[in-house]
Amino acid sequence: MKLLTYRLKKGGAPRVGVLLQGNRIAPLAAPDMLAVIAAGRKAIKVPAKGLVPMSAVKLLAPIPRPRKNVFCVGWNYLEHFQEGAKARAPGVELPAHPTFFTKAPTAVNGPYDRVPLHAGVTQKVDWEVELGVIIGKGGSNITEANAMKHIFGYCVINDVSAREIQRQHGNQWFKGKSLDGHCPMGPWIVTADEVKDPFNLDLQTRVNGVVKQSSNTRHMYFKLPRIIASLSAGLTLEPGDIISTGTPEGVGHARTPPEFLKKGDLLETEIKGLGLLRNRIG
Repeated sequence: MKLLTYRLKKGGAPRVGVLLQGNRIAPLAAPDMLAVIAAGRKAIKVPAKGLVPMSAVKLLAPIPRPRKNVFCVGWNYLEHFQEGAKARAPGVELPAHPTFFTKAPTAVNGPYDRVPLHAGVTQKVDWEVELGVIIGKGGSNITEANAMKHIFGYCVINDVSAREIQRQHGNQWFKGKSLDGHCPMGPWIVTADEVKDPFNLDLQTRVNGVVKQSSNTRHMYFKLPRIIASLSAGLTLEPGDIISTGTPEGVGHARTPPEFLKKGDLLETEIKGLGLLRNRIG
């Protein structure tokens, strides 16, 4: 099931719905996506009437305003860890535990909205395709054996990053990862029951049609159960929490010469089976 948040082009408040075949949306009675997630997959009743054509709506991020920061995992693909070695202090070894940071809720952006460049604030805006995990059943101290049962669904995320800001504040990544609009996500949430193998999903980033990142979730260094278990240790995860699980190699700042997004660029972020984000830059 594909769950989305949308607004009618003719106006009105955001609504939630289910994407059906034929690019039609079945509106749900729930007030927002957080309520849908809290109720659980089995509580979703798809109406047969009142269907809305996709052409009549504007898609928003599935959770337009998360109740807390987006949890993120750094250095979770070996090749990405290695390509960024030149930007780190010598002698840094592979992590024994997941590296966590967060993005502010105001960074969340729609699947087809413009990503701001924030001229005068940063000149080094970079791309990072990531698998997004949406928590369904909350809890703390979740075991690896039970972790997958806590996943409601999956989506596509681009962890857009302001590279020089990321390193200007004592190497605390939060600021450089949290500029407004720097977390496009969606285009919908695919419920976990429809994703047969989240450990084997192709990911790709394209800029103006040129492939910049191309990998597969099987190359994750820390797998989803470990991420959820480590993150929830002494920290309660709640329904609707978002985890962005790390990016593979191919980011712009590690290229020779470095590459960054420019005004007018088209950033496409795709995970096979989950969907495609298409964001114009600037």
